[in-house]
Amino acid sequence: MIDMILLQAQQGKAGGQMWIWMIVILVVMWILMMRPQRKREKEEQQFRNALKKGDRVVFSGGIYGKVHNVSDHTVDVEVSNGVVMTVEKSMIQPAPEPAADKPAEKK
Repeated sequence: MIDMILLQAQQGKAGGQMWIWMIVILVVMWILMMRPQRKREKEEQQFRNALKKGDRVVFSGGIYGKVHNVSDHTVDVEVSNGVVMTVEKSMIQPAPEPAADKPAEKK
């Protein structure tokens, strides 16, 4: 009977350690997944706050254009000559830099 009580006490300690390790693993996973996401969101917000006339942007739907006018929550973007669209700031991302044309490879 004493052996059984000692065995249960030892199992209880192992169970407590298991909970501690599970909590540590969850905290580490949260840090590894959430921090990069928050950093990316912060960079996007800084980009949107710094928008000015003439910046090249792309909508989340893939439409490219140049910023024509900026207000608090919306941006007017010229997508073609004389065609201006008003969109929500949250739907705008920085346009990638145009790739320089590569010279043809010699065979």
